[in-house]
Order: sequence, then C-alpha cells, then structure tokens
Amino acid sequence: MNQTLSNNMKQINSIEEYNAQYKQSVQNHDVFWADAAESFSWRKKWDTVLDWNFTEPSVKWFNGAECNLSENCLDRQLATRANQVAIVWEPNDPKEQHRTLTYKQLYDEVCRFANVLKNTGAKRGDRICIYLPMIPEAAIAMLACARIGAIHTVVFAGFSSTSLADRINDCQCNLLITADAFYRGEKKIELKKIVDEALPQTTTIKNCIVYNHRNTAIEMKQGRDLWWSDLMKNASVENKAEAMLSEDPLFILYTSGSTGKPKGILHTTAGYMVYAGYTFKNVFNYQNGEVFFCTADVGWVTGHTYLVYGPLLNGATTIMFEGIPVYPDHGRFWDVVDKHKVNIFYTAPTAIRSLETYGTEIFKTKDLSSLRVLGTVGEPINEEAWHWYDKNAGKGKCPIVDTWWQTETGGILISPIATVTKLKPSFATFPLPGVQPVLMDGQGKEISGNDVEGNLCIKFPWPGMARTIYGNHERFRQTYFSSYPGYYFTGDGCKRDADGYYRITGRVDDVINVSGHRIGTGEIEDAIDEHELVIETAVVGFPHDIKGQGIYAYVICTGKVENEEKLRTEIKAMVTEKIGAFARPDKIQVVKGLPKTRSGKIMRRILRKIAEGDISNLGDTTTLIDPTVVGQIKEGAL
Repeated sequence: MNQTLSNNMKQINSIEEYNAQYKQSVQNHDVFWADAAESFSWRKKWDTVLDWNFTEPSVKWFNGAECNLSENCLDRQLATRANQVAIVWEPNDPKEQHRTLTYKQLYDEVCRFANVLKNTGAKRGDRICIYLPMIPEAAIAMLACARIGAIHTVVFAGFSSTSLADRINDCQCNLLITADAFYRGEKKIELKKIVDEALPQTTTIKNCIVYNHRNTAIEMKQGRDLWWSDLMKNASVENKAEAMLSEDPLFILYTSGSTGKPKGILHTTAGYMVYAGYTFKNVFNYQNGEVFFCTADVGWVTGHTYLVYGPLLNGATTIMFEGIPVYPDHGRFWDVVDKHKVNIFYTAPTAIRSLETYGTEIFKTKDLSSLRVLGTVGEPINEEAWHWYDKNAGKGKCPIVDTWWQTETGGILISPIATVTKLKPSFATFPLPGVQPVLMDGQGKEISGNDVEGNLCIKFPWPGMARTIYGNHERFRQTYFSSYPGYYFTGDGCKRDADGYYRITGRVDDVINVSGHRIGTGEIEDAIDEHELVIETAVVGFPHDIKGQGIYAYVICTGKVENEEKLRTEIKAMVTEKIGAFARPDKIQVVKGLPKTRSGKIMRRILRKIAEGDISNLGDTTTLIDPTVVGQIKEGAL
C-alpha cells in the first residue's frame, strides 16, 4: 500500500527530499496531492483526487470537495496569528505613512466588504470587475469575492477604457470596484475618469463602488456609483464564508493571445488553492514569520498567486507596493526592503535590467541584510542581470529562484527551490513535484535525453492549471491542446542541457513578452489598424536591453505619408488609448508591402530577423508573392 508523506505539505529542505517528492508525485500523484491538500480546511473532503483528459480537455481536482479560499487565507490563521501583520502597504510617495493590516484586521475588513457585496446584490457566480491601484482594498475585494462565491476579474490599472470595457463585456460583469485616482511615480492616473469613459461601452454593470484614495474630485452617477466608505460604515463584521465546490470558478484573468481578442483564463477553487499554497511554501523555502515582497501588480497573475493568495495561505506577511522602482530615486526597492526587513524579494528581470543602468553606488547606503531569498518572474533572466542581482542585492549569499510559469498555469511549474537546488544563471532548473514537462519536436514526438531543444509541453495535469477560457472552451482546446494532442502546449521554446536543467528560450507563437507582460501581436495590430492612414500592420518582437522584448510595428499606409514622425506619434497615442502605455510600439516602420506567402500569410520570421538587425540570412523567400518587398523593408529598417 502506498504511504503518504509523513508531514502534510512537507517542506523540501534537501535535494534528496526533492527527488523523493518528485518521484512520488509522478508515480502516486493522487496520494501526493491528497497529502498536500490535508494542510487546508475543508468543509467536505473530496470523492476523487483527479479526473482528467487532455482531449476535451477536462480536468477536475479534488472533485466533490467543498472549501473556501478566503476562509483558508484568513479564518484558518486567526487562532495562531490574529495579531501578526498580514499586509503591509507601502505608498507611492515614501513621505506618506505606510499601512499595516493584521490577520484579524484583514479578516474584519474582508467580512465587512463581503457583506457590502451581498447588500449591493452580488451573489455566488456573479462576475465582479476589480479596477484598483496597488492598495490593500484590492486584496480585500478579491478575498471578499472569493468569500461569497463571486468570480473576480482584476483589470490592471494601466489598461485603457477600451480594454476595461472589452473585459467587462466579455465576462458580463454586473459590478465594478474602482478608486478615484492614484499616483504611479510622479504621474497621476485618474481611474474614475477612465471608468466613466468605459462604462457607456458596456451594458451589464449595475453598480460601481468607488474607494476614495486621493481625494480627487470625480463625478458620481446617481443610482450607479456608490462610495466604498459609505457602504462599509454600517456593514456587519459577521460573515460566514460560502462553501464552494472544488471546481467552482474562482477568478477570470485576461491574457493576450496571438489573435486580437484577449482570453479570459478561468481558474477554479480547490486546485488553485492547494497549488498556490504548496508552491509558495516550497519554491521560496518560506519560513514561519518571514516578510515577503512581491513587486508585481495584482492586475497580473503573479499578484494573484504570490502577493495575495500564496502568502496568506501560509500565514506570511506580504508587502503591497504602490510605487515604481525609480521613484523618488532608483533605490526605492532597497529602501522598502530595509524599512520592512524583507526576507524574500520577488521581482521581474526587466526591473533588474532597468536598475542596472543606474550603476551600483546606491547600494553603499543600503543594508539589505534581512534578505535571504531572491526571485525573478515574468521572463527568463539573462546571465548578466542574474550576476548583477546576485552580487548587489543578494551580496552573493541569497539563492535566486528563476521561476517559469504562466497565467494559464496558476502557479510556478519550473524553478529552483531556494537553498536546495544547485543554481545555474538563466536556467529555471527543474520541474516542481507534480509537473511533468516534455520537449517536442516538429513532428509532435517527445525528445528524449539531455542536451536537446524543442517546444515545451506538459503531459500531465497539475492542480493550479486553468480549466477553460471563459465562454469559449473550444478556443481553450485549440490554443493549448490541439498543437500536440494529449499535451498542454505552453507556447514556449525550451532547452534541456546536459545536466537535465531547463532553460526557457521564449515564445514560439505571436505573443511578445514586454517587461514581463505578455501582449498578443494581434491586439496591437488591431489598435494600429484603426488609424485612418493605416491599411495593414504586422507587429513582431525584437531584443530590448531593458524590457527583454521591444515592439516593432511595420505599417502599410494609404498613399505617401507626408510626416512620418507625426504618424508615429499618433499611432503610439492610439495604442496607449486602446490598450495601455505598456503596449506602445518602440519602433514603427512605414513600408510599401509585407512579405506574404501565396496563401496570404505574413512571414513574420523575416520581419523578426529584420527587426533584430539580422539581415545576413533571411532564408528562402521564393514562396513570397513579391520577394522584392523584403529588400525594401531591409533598406528602411530602423
């Protein structure tokens, strides 16, 4: 008979323990994950640990169980850490006072806001849109939604009114939660104004709850808009969390695809909870009472799993940082680390590369002795940035966990385990227990052995994986399970070196990774094509020293453009308006034509090489309708 692990959610503290857990997770996956799940509170235990197929696809973890994620983050912690700080909020302006919420205070606020939601008419299964800055109220709103069984969809507060409206319409939210305004660095962003531009483009929003963050004068529409503070005044602190079925939807988070329409990635309750808790504890080698600082925004999946849910499930103290790394100066991250005695620091390679340009003088005035573990997320970290991070932030004594995962995976899949895995700069190293990666060749066959390269797929389910694209399961199947039948296709290329270490080489589809944000080329092209002078657009990524990838747009226009600089300025403004500033093209080249095959397909391979400056060997161009366009594009390359 199979034996369970001796301790629930046992922490991996040696490479031998990693090997043992990994072996069990593959050979006896039901036993392994049932044991991990015993660490959490369940209203009702599961009937089966896992039912699955990757054909439909259909994946069900802990089927038949009942639990509540908010209850596991908060109620479960009160007996032992009611007075421990749960969330530290560090404001954009360091001159302002930071805020702290203990687990009991956070519990009270979440219960009150859960009652506010109910009093406003929200109920189990409703979709609620959260469009807030990096303030504790964002976490409170997320946890309150989970508490009543509503499905939250958090929209990054850098998105435009059009992008906000698109997401509200796609999942038909009936309630929106926002704030008056906030500052990011020196820039003021008037959120409520953006909301007021977005809501006329929607039909389902009944109410808009507004948190007064900056005392900015705003318009409140009677019958629709409600003040957060007014609603909270009389809300009861008594609220019993809903018993949610294991596969009840928890949240929808939108991510760009290679076509224009963003995908509403849907995660469910029990599997996500178990995986978020397990991976947080193990990847970061989290020790009881430590302070965790994830610099991600809650508008992205990293903010969901490793700023809010993962830390709170483990009873950690988590920091929410409203600002940016270079305001008021480029030492801000390190000031926050010293001020709050941060033990684990998790950020994006693009932030590290940006700070690298300022030199290392700033570190002479920082202590950073509290740091024990460093991490990176969003894209593979290049070797130079890894060494800079290791030497200056980690003082050569902090392991760096270079984590690979996606919105769709819910949590980290491939990563070193801090203090356990022998590190290699720029390698994500090994899969976590329960994760079975394979490399595939062009014929759809698994590539065996080491020192090989291919497309990264996963051949077995893990609890945190997405279940569908909201409202479009066929698109989910086509996007992730049709390229390699029987496998989840990540869309990433990957190398496995002679030691079996995994290194992610980047996207193989039409998605660009800019500063850790995945942006579909189709979404950007759609925005540019709306310019009255633009006939057609092709967007590709190119290497960028700071962002990892920059955005290069090739545009065909009607007739001769008299003022190309004016056109570029207008296009950048349009993309900012339609999507957000983070999607603005770095380079825009006006071209007479695009390299197309006879079937009308744009050969992006050629455009990528030109954008990268690699024009010595563009490969076979004989299949193009008009091979001469390649020479014209090369001559005008920026």
